Amino acid sequence: MNYYRDTWAEIDLSAIQENIASFRKHLPQKTNIMAVVKANAYGHGAYQVASAAVEAGATWLSVALMDEAIALRKQGIEEPILVMGVTRPSDVRLAYEWKISLTVFQQEWLHEASKQLVDGEAVNVHLKVDTGMGRIGARSFEDIQQVATTIASNPHFIFEGMFTHFATADELQSELVDQQFARFEDVVDMVRQMGVEPTYLHCGNSAASLRFPTKLFNIARIGIAMYGLTPSPEMKAVLPFSLKPALSLHTKLVHVKKVEPGDTVSYGATYVALKEEWIGTLPIGYADGWIRRYGENGEVLVQGKRTRFAGRICMDQSMIQLPHEMNVGETVTLIGRQGEAEISADDVARQAMTINYEISCLLTARVPRIYKKQGRILEKMNAILNF
Repeated sequence: MNYYRDTWAEIDLSAIQENIASFRKHLPQKTNIMAVVKANAYGHGAYQVASAAVEAGATWLSVALMDEAIALRKQGIEEPILVMGVTRPSDVRLAYEWKISLTVFQQEWLHEASKQLVDGEAVNVHLKVDTGMGRIGARSFEDIQQVATTIASNPHFIFEGMFTHFATADELQSELVDQQFARFEDVVDMVRQMGVEPTYLHCGNSAASLRFPTKLFNIARIGIAMYGLTPSPEMKAVLPFSLKPALSLHTKLVHVKKVEPGDTVSYGATYVALKEEWIGTLPIGYADGWIRRYGENGEVLVQGKRTRFAGRICMDQSMIQLPHEMNVGETVTLIGRQGEAEISADDVARQAMTINYEISCLLTARVPRIYKKQGRILEKMNAILNF
């Protein structure tokens, strides 16, 4: 698959697999690894990452939407997939047809979904427990007990799992994570006393899986860390093993010009040249996910040196300062390494006052992905032309 603009992201699938392998050594052998590939695998490419993760030892996959799960099935992924978000009860038949596990937590949902299935049809479900995240999930012991009873007694549902999600596992000084652990353990005990034993119990996101490997029951959900990114800046000091970033982002100079003192660059004329200088134009902008804020104090790498943006980032293009005249076609790195210099997703996130998750997730379909393994190109994916 070709692409016709010199802007692209490179995804190192070997890095994905190394990170999975590191988790496999870190976690108890009984703990399954669930690779979280929602949001197009955090911008990395859901199918490619899912395939690499499974090859490296992941036995489960999870997504946020039914659409994402069906897309993986259509691409040939056969491993168990959990939809962690809310699915409409009217769509439960799709879960049955595509063998997709669903997240449930509402009594009324179960009643409505059951009506969509006929005798002999059953869907795997995971009961979501809200222990403190405050997003979705059954909260009170009474509600949890009612939902668990309905699942266990209704032939249209298989009580495959039960799980919760931590709000502050990436904070080293948080009491809430301990409270959530304790509450989930109480819920597990209560359900077991009812005579119900879900096959899978899981509470470990990347942060919890890194910090508390022996407390995660029998599935660890690995998301951001699988991509080689640390769940939070403060966790960098306590990582039990190094993480290898999988994504880098590159473009090329498409125009180079000399500007004079007083000349302005980009919208709003916010950049005014104070002296004679060289300015380069890049074919990447906020429609690609390289948002305007990145231009305020952001940097790129060119010829192994850091240099700054010049003026506001536009929809399709952006401008940078150049230390001297350069040739059109010179490679510019926005995330990644050139020689000894590196700009990480964490660097970009810090400059933009956000988190590294958002940096890769924002990369749009206009940016082609080049997939590599062991330094060799496996695939070029251009979503615009992939029809």
